[in-house]
Amino acid sequence: MAIIPADLRDVVRGGGSRGPGPDRGQNDGDVQASSPGGYPVARFRRLLVSSAAAVGAWLILAPRVLGHTGVAPEPRFPDVLLAWSLDPTIQLPLLAAAVGWLWAVRRVNARHPGNPVPSSRTVAFLAGLAIIELALQSPIERYDGTLFSVHMVQHVMLTLLAPPLIALSAPVTLLLRVSRPDVRRRFILPVLHSRVFRVISHPVVAWILFAGVMWGTHFSPIFEESLENDFVHRLEHLAYLTVGMLFWWPAVGLDPSPWRIPHPLRVLYVFLQMPQNTFLALAIFSASAPLYSHYVTIQRAWGPTPLADQQVAGGLMWVIGDLTFLVAILGVVLAWMRADERLGARRDARLEAERAQIRAREVRLAERLARERSSDS
Repeated sequence: MAIIPADLRDVVRGGGSRGPGPDRGQNDGDVQASSPGGYPVARFRRLLVSSAAAVGAWLILAPRVLGHTGVAPEPRFPDVLLAWSLDPTIQLPLLAAAVGWLWAVRRVNARHPGNPVPSSRTVAFLAGLAIIELALQSPIERYDGTLFSVHMVQHVMLTLLAPPLIALSAPVTLLLRVSRPDVRRRFILPVLHSRVFRVISHPVVAWILFAGVMWGTHFSPIFEESLENDFVHRLEHLAYLTVGMLFWWPAVGLDPSPWRIPHPLRVLYVFLQMPQNTFLALAIFSASAPLYSHYVTIQRAWGPTPLADQQVAGGLMWVIGDLTFLVAILGVVLAWMRADERLGARRDARLEAERAQIRAREVRLAERLARERSSDS
């Protein structure tokens, strides 16, 4: 249970002692017969397997995207604002995540009116989903195969903007609070306590994975292949979101984790990622020739040259990345200061309670001495 912070342990153990709710009164038969959605376990497992198989089949059989193999038309305002994609494999999961979040928040707030979910977390979660939507469905997606600079904006959004916002919403905490005890015990906690999860969530491993994916995708055949093959492109996006969440999770530190790092190490953890991002951006910016033949071979009569476009991409990665890390460092420092203030307030309260006990003992001693003197006289 060490992974669960103190304020959640009562929820994990007993289903929420802070307020009434359907968590209570479940017996072993309910645990054996039900699953997260109230389905029988066997049916729930079949649903998961069939859903995963359908999504996997779609990804494998997905054709190449014309936006990657063809040339997007010259962007003209305001027509370019309407160049949105409508991919149900992206829209439906994002919509389901937003609806599920709002439902979970409403349920937790109804159960625990004295300890509701902060509204700032809902804003952060929905903002993170909105950034993913913009990155993958807006005109950014339409032009990412034509301009490297637009593709870089997409990568920055998926690694440096959406993941920290989702981490700030503390989704694991909400999941633990809204889930029934049997669901936590059988599905969530085994994952959080698993050996694989402990390894990939270690701050050092998460830091290396984040840097490795960024360098590996930009300086390997993977990037070129992602521009031609939609399946590889989707895997690239999934990798960016995954390593982004793994990296920002310990930096934000709101959710329970197998590894809790103190605030000074969080500052160092984020700070050390900044020069890595700068070196990668400068490597792209200072290249004397285009790095990816895709952007050279496509024929377009508008926009910057492939080399100039690549320099813009490197500059965007440099500026936006370093600004993001600086803001993150400032946020960690402010959180550090607030944590110290809360710790100081708790210490002051404890000292004041101890002083009050000493004063009470002194008063009782004085009263006893007074009674003894009066009885002697």
